[in-house]
Amino acid sequence: MQVSIETTTSLERRMTVTLPAAQFEEQVNQRLSQAARSVRLPGFRPGKVPMKEVRRRFGPGVRAEVAGELMQSSFFEAVREEQLKPAGQPRLEPVQMDDGADFTYAATFEVMPEIELGDLSAVSVERPVAEVTEADVDTMIERLREQRKRYEDREDRAAEESDQVVVSFAGFLDGEPAEGTAADDVELILGSGRMIPGFEDALLGAKAGEERSFDVTFPEDYGNDTLKGKVVRFDASVSAVREPVLPAVDAELFSELGVEDDSLETFRTEVRENMERELETACRNLAKNQVMDGLVAIHEVSPPKALVHEQIHNLQNEMVQRFGGQGMDPHSLPEELFREQAERRVRLGLILNRIVEEHAIEPKPERIESILDDVASRYQEPEQVKSWYHANPEQMDQIRSAALEDAVVEFVLERATVTEVEKDYDAVLAAAAGRAAAEDGAEEGNEDASSSEDESGQTG
Repeated sequence: MQVSIETTTSLERRMTVTLPAAQFEEQVNQRLSQAARSVRLPGFRPGKVPMKEVRRRFGPGVRAEVAGELMQSSFFEAVREEQLKPAGQPRLEPVQMDDGADFTYAATFEVMPEIELGDLSAVSVERPVAEVTEADVDTMIERLREQRKRYEDREDRAAEESDQVVVSFAGFLDGEPAEGTAADDVELILGSGRMIPGFEDALLGAKAGEERSFDVTFPEDYGNDTLKGKVVRFDASVSAVREPVLPAVDAELFSELGVEDDSLETFRTEVRENMERELETACRNLAKNQVMDGLVAIHEVSPPKALVHEQIHNLQNEMVQRFGGQGMDPHSLPEELFREQAERRVRLGLILNRIVEEHAIEPKPERIESILDDVASRYQEPEQVKSWYHANPEQMDQIRSAALEDAVVEFVLERATVTEVEKDYDAVLAAAAGRAAAEDGAEEGNEDASSSEDESGQTG
């Protein structure tokens, strides 16, 4: 096998491979001999078709078939010999496959870029330091109660801010019914901002059974051109006024939240433990995100187009799955929407893999189990879920990949410039949620804070 390589761009290579004619013709002849034993042609007995006729009828197809197989098998042998690292699949095309001539083909492909690791101390990280206080637990319990509040009818008083009213209404523009401004029995929380400005304020002080008429000016940027900036008169009828009532902090609430013990102390302990897990995850992810940003900033990496294209397809599939686009072709989404994020994923994957390779980093077994425990805890039968993962190597590879990425982050943090910054629980969770929302927005326009997803999509 003869191999010559041409550099066409910084990452693209065109490799020409020549195989001896004897090797190519031997496989062609073997394939034609096999065909001759089974082929059926009019005028010939089975197995008695002359080889000349077999070659005439089937020779071109067999040569193309053998050429395809030889290109696939010899390509990987050639890149090993030349110590090349292809990025993505090659484009293979025969150059010479005539009878009696050496078989020659060309393979065009990209190679992995050479990455020289930068100074990791140039990565700057503000590591949040926080703890869950008793006041934080009190606040969380109030949030849990708020999420489970109910509304009780109050016929003895007028509607106040935060009350729920049941209202039917119709809007009129210049004395005529305005399209899209009528509804019956709408449950509306006063002060929620659900309606256009002024509407909810006009219902404050109303009692059950009361009717009101009032004017409301629609915003200039309202979606209906007919109503933009117009004053609409509403006739509204309030059929109920309901007061928000929070559940008591008692055994019923504890049970609803999955705490079997009816002790307030046990309940507070479990709430605290959940908050501490959330806080630990949020702190880890905030530090991790800064490490990733820092690694991208200190390394100049040209991402291979093939890998970017692959990541674009991954992102297209992720978006369709996230928004439940059943039956939708993910590849119908414009690739440019995902290109920037795909390039970042590829760059990060290459950088992280280079760090793993140079420093022989391995995922920590305890971290693998920790991530698996976290995944399994989201299901009703955690132990069954863990057994299923352990029995499925591909699924476990995803867990190990996430653990390996965490190990790289720890390695970088030990060498980075880290400043500890004291924050409270809410500030850390808000920052983590903000980062997650920003990343989701990038995907939508171009997982939450507890996600351990491999950001690069490449590590391991």
